Amino acid sequence: MQQKAPRRTRERILELSLRLFNEFGEPNITTTVIAEEMNISPGNLYYHFRNKDDIVNSIFAQFEAEIERILTVPAGRRSNMQDVWFYLHHMFELIWRYRFFYRDLNDLLSRNRKLELQFKAILAHKIKVARQLCEDLRSEGSLEAGDAEIGAMATNMVVVATYWLSYEYVRNPRKYSEQQAIADALARGCYQVLSMVGPYLRGETRALFQRLSDDYLKKLPPEATQADAATPN
Repeated sequence: MQQKAPRRTRERILELSLRLFNEFGEPNITTTVIAEEMNISPGNLYYHFRNKDDIVNSIFAQFEAEIERILTVPAGRRSNMQDVWFYLHHMFELIWRYRFFYRDLNDLLSRNRKLELQFKAILAHKIKVARQLCEDLRSEGSLEAGDAEIGAMATNMVVVATYWLSYEYVRNPRKYSEQQAIADALARGCYQVLSMVGPYLRGETRALFQRLSDDYLKKLPPEATQADAATPN
């Protein structure tokens, strides 16, 4: 059988750095720590990356490529409720996979001008996509809201999604790394974002939203649904 080619050192550095940044926080990890964990010399690491910011920017490039795929709305047709659900589900999974960007966001942006500009662009793109999804639902008669309401709704959806994991960490930091706790946190995040749209939905789309919401709430522990997931009117 043909053997897979070994991963290049550069790829392994990025993979390990992402794991360390996610687990311990980017400010707490140095290039020395990364080299020691890789069992390579600092000189070998600096051959591939000039400094830690270079590593962070390279990881962000991966994140940016993945998020651009998610933020591509369906071509040739209007978006529907299933598209909104799909978009949020995959967005929260991606945020978790690169969570150190969101957890250490203010610190990172204050030190890294390039990252600041790129993250601003991503936030603007997220808001644009959220607005378009809502406008598509309105066009087909599934959502009843004015332009100002849709604009506020799109911004609020992005704000909640951006800072949801920070909120979950404050709620229960000791369970933050437990697999089930993570799954519950992501489910709650999806629900909380969609709950902003729920009151504006009409007809069959409203009924579909309710079914999808009920399915999500059934998967959450009772205390979570009581604390965070009040059903929208």
